[in-house]
Amino acid sequence: MNVTLEHKDGSSESLDEVVLLVYEELRRLAAHYLRAERANHTLQPTALVNEAYLCLAKQDGVRWQNRAHFLAIAANTMRRVLVDHARERGALKRGGDRRRVTLRSSIALEDRDVDILSLDEALKKLASFDLAGARVVELRFFGGLTVEEAAEAMGTSPATVKRIWTAAKAWLYRELSAGDRA
Repeated sequence: MNVTLEHKDGSSESLDEVVLLVYEELRRLAAHYLRAERANHTLQPTALVNEAYLCLAKQDGVRWQNRAHFLAIAANTMRRVLVDHARERGALKRGGDRRRVTLRSSIALEDRDVDILSLDEALKKLASFDLAGARVVELRFFGGLTVEEAAEAMGTSPATVKRIWTAAKAWLYRELSAGDRA
């Protein structure tokens, strides 16, 4: 996607145009997130994209700089939708059946299941001392961005993103593994 200046004015028409350009990619990302969910999950990929769109539409004056920037914001929004949905369901069940996602080996967690609420808590904890690390994990895991795309979204080099990604994955692995032992 090549976002031109006319897509950068922050208007709802611009959002509509940008979403149309990346809709299939957003839907694939949503399907990826939901593949590890329970079979009777109430959110479907299209619904997740639509929920994210509604959240994005409420934001005023956002300027989409490029495809990577838009996908980064959309990824963050989808993460919030999934976390809110998990919290709502957990509140209904009083801590019952928490939603789980699979963190693939790309995040160095050996294809193990991780509770999305635990992942969200771990990312918040990581962000408290390593904002860049939390951002890279969000872009790579939730946004599905490559190292190069994450570097573009963050305005840094791919080498820096790789270094941050390696450290953040290691920290996340330790943090989430410690939670499993507790």
